[in-house]
Amino acid sequence: QGLYSSVVCPGLVMSNMTYRILPVFMWTLLMPIMWLVSGCPGCFGVMCWARSSLCCSSQVWLFKQKPEQLDCLVKYHSCTSGLGKCYVEPRKMDVDEDTAEKLYQKLLELEEQ
Repeated sequence: QGLYSSVVCPGLVMSNMTYRILPVFMWTLLMPIMWLVSGCPGCFGVMCWARSSLCCSSQVWLFKQKPEQLDCLVKYHSCTSGLGKCYVEPRKMDVDEDTAEKLYQKLLELEEQ
């Protein structure tokens, strides 16, 4: 029917909602560590987390793609380079393809019922 589904990870968006997860003093302790890790050029695609204007790039990128050309067994991650440039990194999900196919067929059967 032309419906497609993809898995994305928007990264950690630092907003007022994020700050409510932990007490303020914990964020005060964690922020320097997060800045050090995000600035490390050798990191393997650091999760995008610095500013909300830079994050969620995977959703925007995914919206601009042709869904039939995307790999359904990949999770698309919003990442930033050590210099703050956002990019999308596809990572293969740990999913058994045979099990995924059986589940899909079962869903098609249920849809017909």
